[in-house]
Amino acid sequence: MPKAKAKPTAAAIAKPGGDEKSRRAAPRSAKQRQKAPRRDEPRRDKLASEHDLEVPQPPKSIEEPVVAAPESVGEDVPPPPEEVEPSPELSPEDAAQARKKYLFRRFWISGRGYWSLRGDRLAWPFTIGLLLLICINVGFQYGINVWNRSIFDAIEQRNARTVYFLSAVFVPLVLASGSIVVAQVYLRMTIQRRWRSWLTTALIARWLANGRYYQLNLVSGDHQNPEARLTEDLRIATESPVDFISGVLNAFLSASTFIVVLWTIGGALTLPLGGSSVTIPGFLVITAVIYAGITSTSMVVIGRNFVQLSEEKNQAEAEFRYTLTRVRENGESIALLGGEEEERSGIDRTFAGVLGRWARLTGQHMRTTLVSQGSSLFAPVVPVLLCAPKFLDGSMSLGQVMQAASAFAIVQGAFGWLVDNYPRLADWNASARRVASLMMSLDGLERAEQSDALGRIGHGETKGEAMLSLNNLSVSLDDGTAVVKETEVAIEPGERVLVSGESGSGKSTLVRAIAGLWPWGEGSVDFHPDKRLFMLPQRPYVPTGTLRRAVAYPGAADNWSLDEIGQALEKVGLGHLKDKIEEDAPWDQTLSGGERQRLAFARLLLHRPDIVVLDEATAALDEKSQDRMMETVIAELPKVTIISVAHRAELEAYHSRKITLERRKGGARLVSDIDLIPRKGRRNLLQRALWGSRRESRKAK
Repeated sequence: MPKAKAKPTAAAIAKPGGDEKSRRAAPRSAKQRQKAPRRDEPRRDKLASEHDLEVPQPPKSIEEPVVAAPESVGEDVPPPPEEVEPSPELSPEDAAQARKKYLFRRFWISGRGYWSLRGDRLAWPFTIGLLLLICINVGFQYGINVWNRSIFDAIEQRNARTVYFLSAVFVPLVLASGSIVVAQVYLRMTIQRRWRSWLTTALIARWLANGRYYQLNLVSGDHQNPEARLTEDLRIATESPVDFISGVLNAFLSASTFIVVLWTIGGALTLPLGGSSVTIPGFLVITAVIYAGITSTSMVVIGRNFVQLSEEKNQAEAEFRYTLTRVRENGESIALLGGEEEERSGIDRTFAGVLGRWARLTGQHMRTTLVSQGSSLFAPVVPVLLCAPKFLDGSMSLGQVMQAASAFAIVQGAFGWLVDNYPRLADWNASARRVASLMMSLDGLERAEQSDALGRIGHGETKGEAMLSLNNLSVSLDDGTAVVKETEVAIEPGERVLVSGESGSGKSTLVRAIAGLWPWGEGSVDFHPDKRLFMLPQRPYVPTGTLRRAVAYPGAADNWSLDEIGQALEKVGLGHLKDKIEEDAPWDQTLSGGERQRLAFARLLLHRPDIVVLDEATAALDEKSQDRMMETVIAELPKVTIISVAHRAELEAYHSRKITLERRKGGARLVSDIDLIPRKGRRNLLQRALWGSRRESRKAK
């Protein structure tokens, strides 16, 4: 698996004292901003795609809603384990098997933490209680087995008094046994629930920390459909082991107890052979072991491909769910484009994959069911037939025959545990591997965050009053392909900087690097230690729930009063929604693209950060609405520092500075950094552009 390099999100302003190698050049002053293009270095001409992103900043408190992202790894949490790579001398098949074994071990490295000091304090009490109840339940099974012998002996002897007495004893015996089983089920399912909760919480925390949920989309590896791995796969991975351990312990104790019963009751079987006889000691035990060995071996041989088929089936199911989710999330665009037939084709294709794997899995189930069903039909009859000669010659009573039959069935059930649970075991194995694969991908990102290796963008604090500085910043893909090369920018408090450039010049990738979501590169991104960052992407995220929650996001809905939220909506032109603030609706689907961008500006007015990054945040607005948004932000937040990524030249009217990126071979370069002429309106745009060009020409000379 590739070892991706990661760095904490930049919305969180990193601790001071970053990598010295990333600070090789100091930020430039305003007089040094104009800079000629550097000579490109030969690199592959491959740039990252510029998708939109949202970097919500979690609230620190009601008074201060926009803060750094939380630490992903606490002091009491050990670092991720080192990945064990298969030996290069192994064949591809052996290497695949070695990796599967490591996945199994990787799951238990994290899973067993539930029973550690940093796990659940009730884990061991519940586990010990469950084990004790299993032992007690086996004792009750033995008691019922003895009762079974006594009742049939009494019936054979026509002893009415004993029959009535044993009938009266049976009721409390069953009630006590039933109570034990109910308590056992409660503890077992409680352990499953609490273990799943603990592991899910820990894994989701790792997934969400430092933008890893986003970075997983940028690196290769077996971590597709993480939502399915965190839900259904993790449920199976935590439920089944508890069932298996309980079942194995119960099977072992039952087999140990009732083998003694079979040996004691059955004794030796003497068979005439020619003119002599052959004595078989413990014939019932030997028969039970041979019978169970045949059925278990048959199950293993027949179901040897069960694990692989279950894993393929789970992956196909996850892909099918993801395809349907994509249609639901992009329903409007699909409907407007009339893409139903193409989507239907894609859905049919993924569903055909599900059906194909189900068909293969059905064949496996049919073969294993044949073995288990045949075993269950023969098991009650075999001991009766074996005991019949002794019963007929009077050396064994009817009660002993029935006790032997019951004990044989219990022993057979214990030995046949694998027969009955092989499909579930295969399903668990597949799910545990899928969860472990996600863990391994997160391990790679964590190791990169904690290492001191080069190739990562550093984060630190600015010196002086600068709000943001890019120090010799180079941004690259995870494979080293250059996207943006050696950028030096210092942004002072209150500056409004417009970042321009052609499509594919790395503007949005640069924004991701500033936000800390893009970790690959060199140099550093430094923020003022006491300032807060807020991101406005082109496609704002609208959470489910009330409109109040959507406007307050990522802060809590009750951090602001209804009047404050209503005023924010009014200022951005969404006053018609003031009466629906408490309405719970699918706002992501209800609001148009322009309304969602207005809503994002309403969030900005509520959170009142120190630094704002606008990534095509007005692209869905008409020119008049765009002007209103920018004028509102400047009026309401006159001291805020703004960094805008946009294509519209009209936005220059609302910025004091413009930097331009130019796409070149070997990575985009910062080719100009100029101060814009302050002006009140949007007139004389051509005059200002010409003046700026003359200014650049004079400086170049």
